[in-house]
Amino acid sequence: MAETQATSLVPRDVALVETAYRRIQTPIPVPESIPILEALRACEPRSMSGQPPVVWDRAEGCQVFDRWGNKWLDWSSGVLVTNAGHNHPMIARAMLDQINHGLVHNYCFASEPRSKLVRKLVEVAPEGLDKVFLLTTGSEATECAVKLARSWGQKVGGPKKIGIVTFDNAFHGRTLGAQMAGGIPSLKEWIVNLDTDMIQVPFPDGFRGGPDTSFEVFLNALKARGMSPERVAGVMTETYQGGNSSFAPPEYIERLRNWCDEHQVVLICDEVQAGFGRTGAYWGFEHYGIVPDLICCGKGISSGMPLSAVIGRPEIMDLYPPGSMTSTHTGNPVCAAAALASLDVIHNENLVENARRMGEILQPELRRIGQKHPKRIGAVHGRGLVGSLHIVKPGGVEPDPEAAYRIVNTCVEHGLLMFAPVGYAGASVKVSPPLVITEEPLREGIAVCEEVCEEVLG
Repeated sequence: MAETQATSLVPRDVALVETAYRRIQTPIPVPESIPILEALRACEPRSMSGQPPVVWDRAEGCQVFDRWGNKWLDWSSGVLVTNAGHNHPMIARAMLDQINHGLVHNYCFASEPRSKLVRKLVEVAPEGLDKVFLLTTGSEATECAVKLARSWGQKVGGPKKIGIVTFDNAFHGRTLGAQMAGGIPSLKEWIVNLDTDMIQVPFPDGFRGGPDTSFEVFLNALKARGMSPERVAGVMTETYQGGNSSFAPPEYIERLRNWCDEHQVVLICDEVQAGFGRTGAYWGFEHYGIVPDLICCGKGISSGMPLSAVIGRPEIMDLYPPGSMTSTHTGNPVCAAAALASLDVIHNENLVENARRMGEILQPELRRIGQKHPKRIGAVHGRGLVGSLHIVKPGGVEPDPEAAYRIVNTCVEHGLLMFAPVGYAGASVKVSPPLVITEEPLREGIAVCEEVCEEVLG
C-alpha cells in the first residue's frame, strides 16, 4: 500500500481562473496562508497533512472560499458530509436558535431535540427498524453495530457465535475496532493482536475483487477461512465501498440477506457515506431491494455537525439494560437541531431526486472520461452523486497513487476542490459534490476533471 505524502507548502504559480463558480487569482498554496499551514504541521500529527493546501475560510452551497479571493467548486462535500450544501441557512438558523435558547449539552438526560430527532430517524428508516442510538462519529456507529451483533449472536447461538464478516478494501472508520473490522491492510499492519474472529471476504465489484461476482465466492471464502455459519454473528458491508464507490450486484446482496436470515446473522449496512440521498436513493441499500437489521449512518445526517446513529430492530437494539450503552454527547442539542433541519432540507428541496437526476449526468460523463484513458483509468464506479476514477499504471491494473494525487492537486489549482485520493492503495479520485449542485456547475466540474485527466494522463 502506498503512503500518502504530505502536501508541498511551496507556492506554485498557476493559471488564473474566473468563472461563475471558480476563481483562482493567487499561487497555490496562497503565500499568505503558509503560516497557518505551518502551524498545523507543527502542532498536529503528520497524518493530518495529506490534503490539498487550501485554507477554508467559509463555504456556501457547492462552493468553498479562502480569505484571499479564491473560490472552488466543491466536489468533496467535506468528505461526503454536506449533503444539504455548505452552511445552508435553515440549518445555520436551527443551530443558532438552539444556542440562543440556552441548551448546548445535556449528556443522556432527556431533551426535546433528541426526542424529535430519534422519532424522525425512525420515520425515514424502513419499517421494523424502530430504535435509534445517537453517537458522534461513523467509527462509533460501526463499532457499536459490531458490539450489538456479537451480543445478539451469543444470545441466539451461544458463546462461539461472535464472528464478524466484512469485505476486502472496506473502510468502516479509524478507531481501533473499526480498523480491525475494515478490509484495508495498511490500516491494520501495525495492530499486533488482530481479532481473529473478524475476517474479510472479496467484495464483488468486478474489478479489485476479481471477475467472479457470484455469491458462491462469499461462501467459498468463509470455508477457506474456517468460519462456519454457526460462528458468524454479523456481516457488515458498506452499501458501496467508500473509497472506491463500488457497488455489489443486487442479486449478490439479496442472497446475502437470505443467508443471514437462514443462519440468524445480523446484517449491518454501513450507510455512513451512502445515507440521506447520496446515491440517488434515500438509503443506498434501496438499490439492492433489501432491508438490513442495523443501519450505521452519519456524515450527511446533519450536513456539518458531528453526529452519527445506529438504527435497528428493537430486539437487537434493546439487548443492553439501562445505563449500559450510552454516550456523553449522544444527541447533543445543537447537533440534533442541525440534523433535524438537514433532514427537512433534504426532503423539502427534493435533494434525493436531485442527486438521482444529477447522477444521470455525472455517471455517464465519468465513464466517458474513463473510456478516453483505458490504459490509465482501470474502472469507473459510482451512482448518484458519488463516483471514483480508479487510476492505474499504464496498461495494467496496478494502482497509481502518484498519478491520482497529481489529478486531485491539479484540479485544485484549476478551482475544482477534491480531497486526497482514497480507496485501494490511495489511487481512486473521488467525486462527491453536495446534493444541492445543479446542472451548470456540475458540467463545469466535469469539464475541468476531463481537462486535468488529459493533462496528467496524456
